[in-house]
Amino acid sequence: MNAQPSPLSADGLTLRGTKATPSAEILTPRVRQLLLQLHREFDARRLSLLEERSQRQRRFDAGELPDFLAATRAIRADGAWRIGAVPADLRDRRVEITGPVDRKMIINALNAPVQVFMADFEDSTSPIWDNLIRGQINLRDAVRRTIEYTEPASGKRYGLGARPATLIVRPRGWHLPEKHVLVDGQELSGALFDFAVYLATNHEALSRLGTGPYFYLPKLESHREARLWNDVFVSAQRQLGLPPGTIKATVLIETLPAAFEMEEILYELREHIVGLNCGRWDYIFSFIKKLRSRADSVLPDRATVTMDCHFLRSYVDLLIHTCHKRGAHAMGGMAAQIPIRDDEAANELAMARVLADKRREVAAGHDGTWIAHPGLAPVAYQAFDAAHSPNQLSIMRADVNVTAADLLRIPPGVITWAGVRHNIRVGVQYLAAWLEGSGCVPLYHLMEDAATAEICRAQLWQWIHHGARLDDGRQVSEPVVDALIAEELDGIRRSVGPQRYAAGSFGTAARLFSYMVTKPDFDDFLTLPAYEFLP
Repeated sequence: MNAQPSPLSADGLTLRGTKATPSAEILTPRVRQLLLQLHREFDARRLSLLEERSQRQRRFDAGELPDFLAATRAIRADGAWRIGAVPADLRDRRVEITGPVDRKMIINALNAPVQVFMADFEDSTSPIWDNLIRGQINLRDAVRRTIEYTEPASGKRYGLGARPATLIVRPRGWHLPEKHVLVDGQELSGALFDFAVYLATNHEALSRLGTGPYFYLPKLESHREARLWNDVFVSAQRQLGLPPGTIKATVLIETLPAAFEMEEILYELREHIVGLNCGRWDYIFSFIKKLRSRADSVLPDRATVTMDCHFLRSYVDLLIHTCHKRGAHAMGGMAAQIPIRDDEAANELAMARVLADKRREVAAGHDGTWIAHPGLAPVAYQAFDAAHSPNQLSIMRADVNVTAADLLRIPPGVITWAGVRHNIRVGVQYLAAWLEGSGCVPLYHLMEDAATAEICRAQLWQWIHHGARLDDGRQVSEPVVDALIAEELDGIRRSVGPQRYAAGSFGTAARLFSYMVTKPDFDDFLTLPAYEFLP
């Protein structure tokens, strides 16, 4: 990385390692000023909250279990409060599609037959500087309806249709830094960077279109972290001259601690929030991570940890009940399947699984759902159109009475040799793609992102750490997993061919993945050590 500051600098903000990217095109004086102000006002609080996460994890490691907060019982007991008004274009969210901020993908997603597209700077985007800046340029052009793309090989032109989906942007989580941007010599928060650049660049154009700056907030672990986002929103609105409540957010409940603070999160963001989402893949990862030191909390194969498991069903029921009680949308989880074009029978089976999953969400009372591919939209609509309504906010789920024990019940199941191998195969290949700049990777008929790769990594670490037994009696150990990583790497080499293998990052990914799953302590996120390998 070029350690010298870029010529683009003002009032303490400098760039490094960014010469090849057209940063000045998007980092306008207004954007830079908002970045400076938000960093100086809020970064110390952000770092303090991250330390609170670490302290809480140490208590979990010592034997404490997550529980509902006694200090905020009054908020949960008060039946009078509700969230603020939901904008018209967020009242029908039956089908939402998610994906990275690549130019062609943005066009295809906005043109997809869905209500909402979530442009993802987090789990679906590798935070290479060029990806981030070009992603913001792409969103700028999409908001202004000028975005176009021509396929170099075919010459095929892509542009927006007459009725593009409503746009929501997901910034990175509080834990991720943006090493290319320094304020007063300190690295900026990735979350504040993504949020501020999009907001300052687009709020006026969004207003002219009759929509607004909408965000999905990831990886929150407490209502205090939600309060930080709320204060960021208030400050940004004030600085940009926006009316209070202009910014609207949906929070992903994708960490175990957040499941115990859903109502408090809604309360902290009540002027700005419109819903909660069951971010189930990250939630499974967080469940493993937070309970990692407990030998009685080892999960079975990833494939068997489905939404029918008691702890996940309880999490869904609690989210729907909590949201509808307060007038918020309760969004369902991601269908990670992608169409299988060369095997009709396998594709029919995959689509049947998606339909069953979406029907489960409708029956539970969800107001909408996520898909990873436009080809799944008809299947999702088949399930949600049966509700005969743009949402299901009237379903109050008064039958729900979820306890802490319900949210912590370990599902039955076994660990298999195939499960160990699959986690290795997916983890290494995803990490290799991420290191090469791709954060959303189709593997084995599923769209894998950082969340699903984290499950692979966390399960392997947990199985090794606790000496878990396979269904055939063999023990999962560091030597066994290292040997399997070497075998799977050979298989990847044969599969992709020698040229692709030599040009890729598979070897680096395998070494890094092996290190993370066998080390005594657990890295909170694989993207933190992996980020050091990015330019």
